[in-house]
Amino acid sequence: MKYLDEFRDGPKAQKLAEQIRRMVTRRWHIMEVCGGQTHSIIRYGIDQILPPEIELIHGPGCPVCVTPLETIDKALAIASRPEVIFCSFGDMLRVPGSQGDLFTIKSRGGDVRVVYSPLDAVRIAQREPDRQVVFFAIGFETTAPANAMAVKLAHRLGLKNFSLLVSHVLVPPAIEAILNSPHNRVQAFLAAGHVCSVMGYWQYPPVAKKYRVPIVVTGFEPLDLLEGIRRAVAQLESGRAEVENAYPRVVSYEGNQAAQAVIHEVFTTTDRVWRGIGRIPRSGWRLRECWAQFDAECRFGLQQLQVEESPVCMSGQVLQGLIKPPECPAFGKQCTPRTPLGATMVSAEGACAAYYNYGRHRQVPVSQ
Repeated sequence: MKYLDEFRDGPKAQKLAEQIRRMVTRRWHIMEVCGGQTHSIIRYGIDQILPPEIELIHGPGCPVCVTPLETIDKALAIASRPEVIFCSFGDMLRVPGSQGDLFTIKSRGGDVRVVYSPLDAVRIAQREPDRQVVFFAIGFETTAPANAMAVKLAHRLGLKNFSLLVSHVLVPPAIEAILNSPHNRVQAFLAAGHVCSVMGYWQYPPVAKKYRVPIVVTGFEPLDLLEGIRRAVAQLESGRAEVENAYPRVVSYEGNQAAQAVIHEVFTTTDRVWRGIGRIPRSGWRLRECWAQFDAECRFGLQQLQVEESPVCMSGQVLQGLIKPPECPAFGKQCTPRTPLGATMVSAEGACAAYYNYGRHRQVPVSQ
């Protein structure tokens, strides 16, 4: 805990908050992109020690939350097949589809297994040559290198029974989609440190310049977040719009070039639907044609599905930063972690789950 505790120092956090309080002269709206950052903000009450002029807007940076309903339904269809072993990270098992979730499929006899790495799924495929093994490959740029390596390993081992159901999404196109929205209120971004640890932040300067918006690469601990906010506010107050790296112990400008190389060897960009937001051009990755034999959608001949979201769930507006979770009428009532209506209440990084788990559902929401 040594290297975490030093970034959770209470007196230092108060000093940073005081610095922000002294420099702010007007109201500013700052979006933290990553759901992990959202959970830290709510868990440690960072938004509550900031001056009232600073509003933190929770962004769509939760890959579980933005996985489209159609993809969840495809996962359910594949996992229901008797010849399939369906492997997934645990946080996907309770994400609701049109008719239940992966736990529902498991309760009906489907072979659904929680794994901790796509390589675990490759090992299962080795041990079970008579079964089809499918790994649910979701995530931002952070998880893509391991998924790409799993495909390459399966190819090297000559496995014919391993495939990925791919739902990768990319952060920079999502930021641009938010900035292009007619309802946009975001004036600065805290970029996700874990994504930038893989991809670097060389993609962000053109975005900052085009939209005149500060972007600060930020970590996840309280001092990381407060330093990111401090830098963003300093830029806003001085009229600057630059990209800064407030997470240099992990992130470099170029990122992990070996990881980027394996990603681009296996994946290519594609349009992607984001749950609650809609289709964003070139905002995702899919397997290249030369790796199509590992594409579960091709292997099982899945067609486009007609889906319909819950009419009372407002998670789409939460993901776009238009409302806070307590402003949804279903929050904490029909929609709880035990009875989720949307993925934002299920995911370990979902904004609704953060507000509920840390007691914010007991507060009366205040309109911003």
